[in-house]
Amino acid sequence: PAAPPPPPGPPSARGSLSLHRAYLRSPLGLLRLGQLTLGAAFWVTVAAHKYEGAAHFALFAAVLVWLLTLALFGLSLLGRWTLVPWLGSRWLLTNLVHDLALGVGLYAAATGIMGYKAGRKSYCNLPGYSQHCLYGAYLSASICGGIAACLYLFSGLYCLSRRCRDQRDII
Repeated sequence: PAAPPPPPGPPSARGSLSLHRAYLRSPLGLLRLGQLTLGAAFWVTVAAHKYEGAAHFALFAAVLVWLLTLALFGLSLLGRWTLVPWLGSRWLLTNLVHDLALGVGLYAAATGIMGYKAGRKSYCNLPGYSQHCLYGAYLSASICGGIAACLYLFSGLYCLSRRCRDQRDII
């Protein structure tokens, strides 16, 4: 029997820009799209409403992780991770650490903060309450953050399983 063809690698570093479609169809690519969508929903929901106190940290954490995820997604989609000094040769490990340490850790903290704040504002959800109520915004952000943290956990476990099987590529 003939040996299976090698998996597709990233496009050449100096070639024309093209989409790495195999990444976009991979589990990690699909999880990244979900992370970007829910992360944007989290921070837009918080930023669009009046917030105070610990919500500043939650917003900072969400935006930081979202921007780093966007960078990872863009480099992976274009197949240009080899251009990143030192991290490019360890791209699977870079994605693994990003997902488990930053993604899960910071989104879990942000979700806890927003859930706590939603609980503190639950009284204003009563009928007849006339003041502006942030309960819905905080609860929505908390739900988006919790789902995003789960998606980061799934993508981190995906990268970990590839690493444990001695695979060095993200696809």
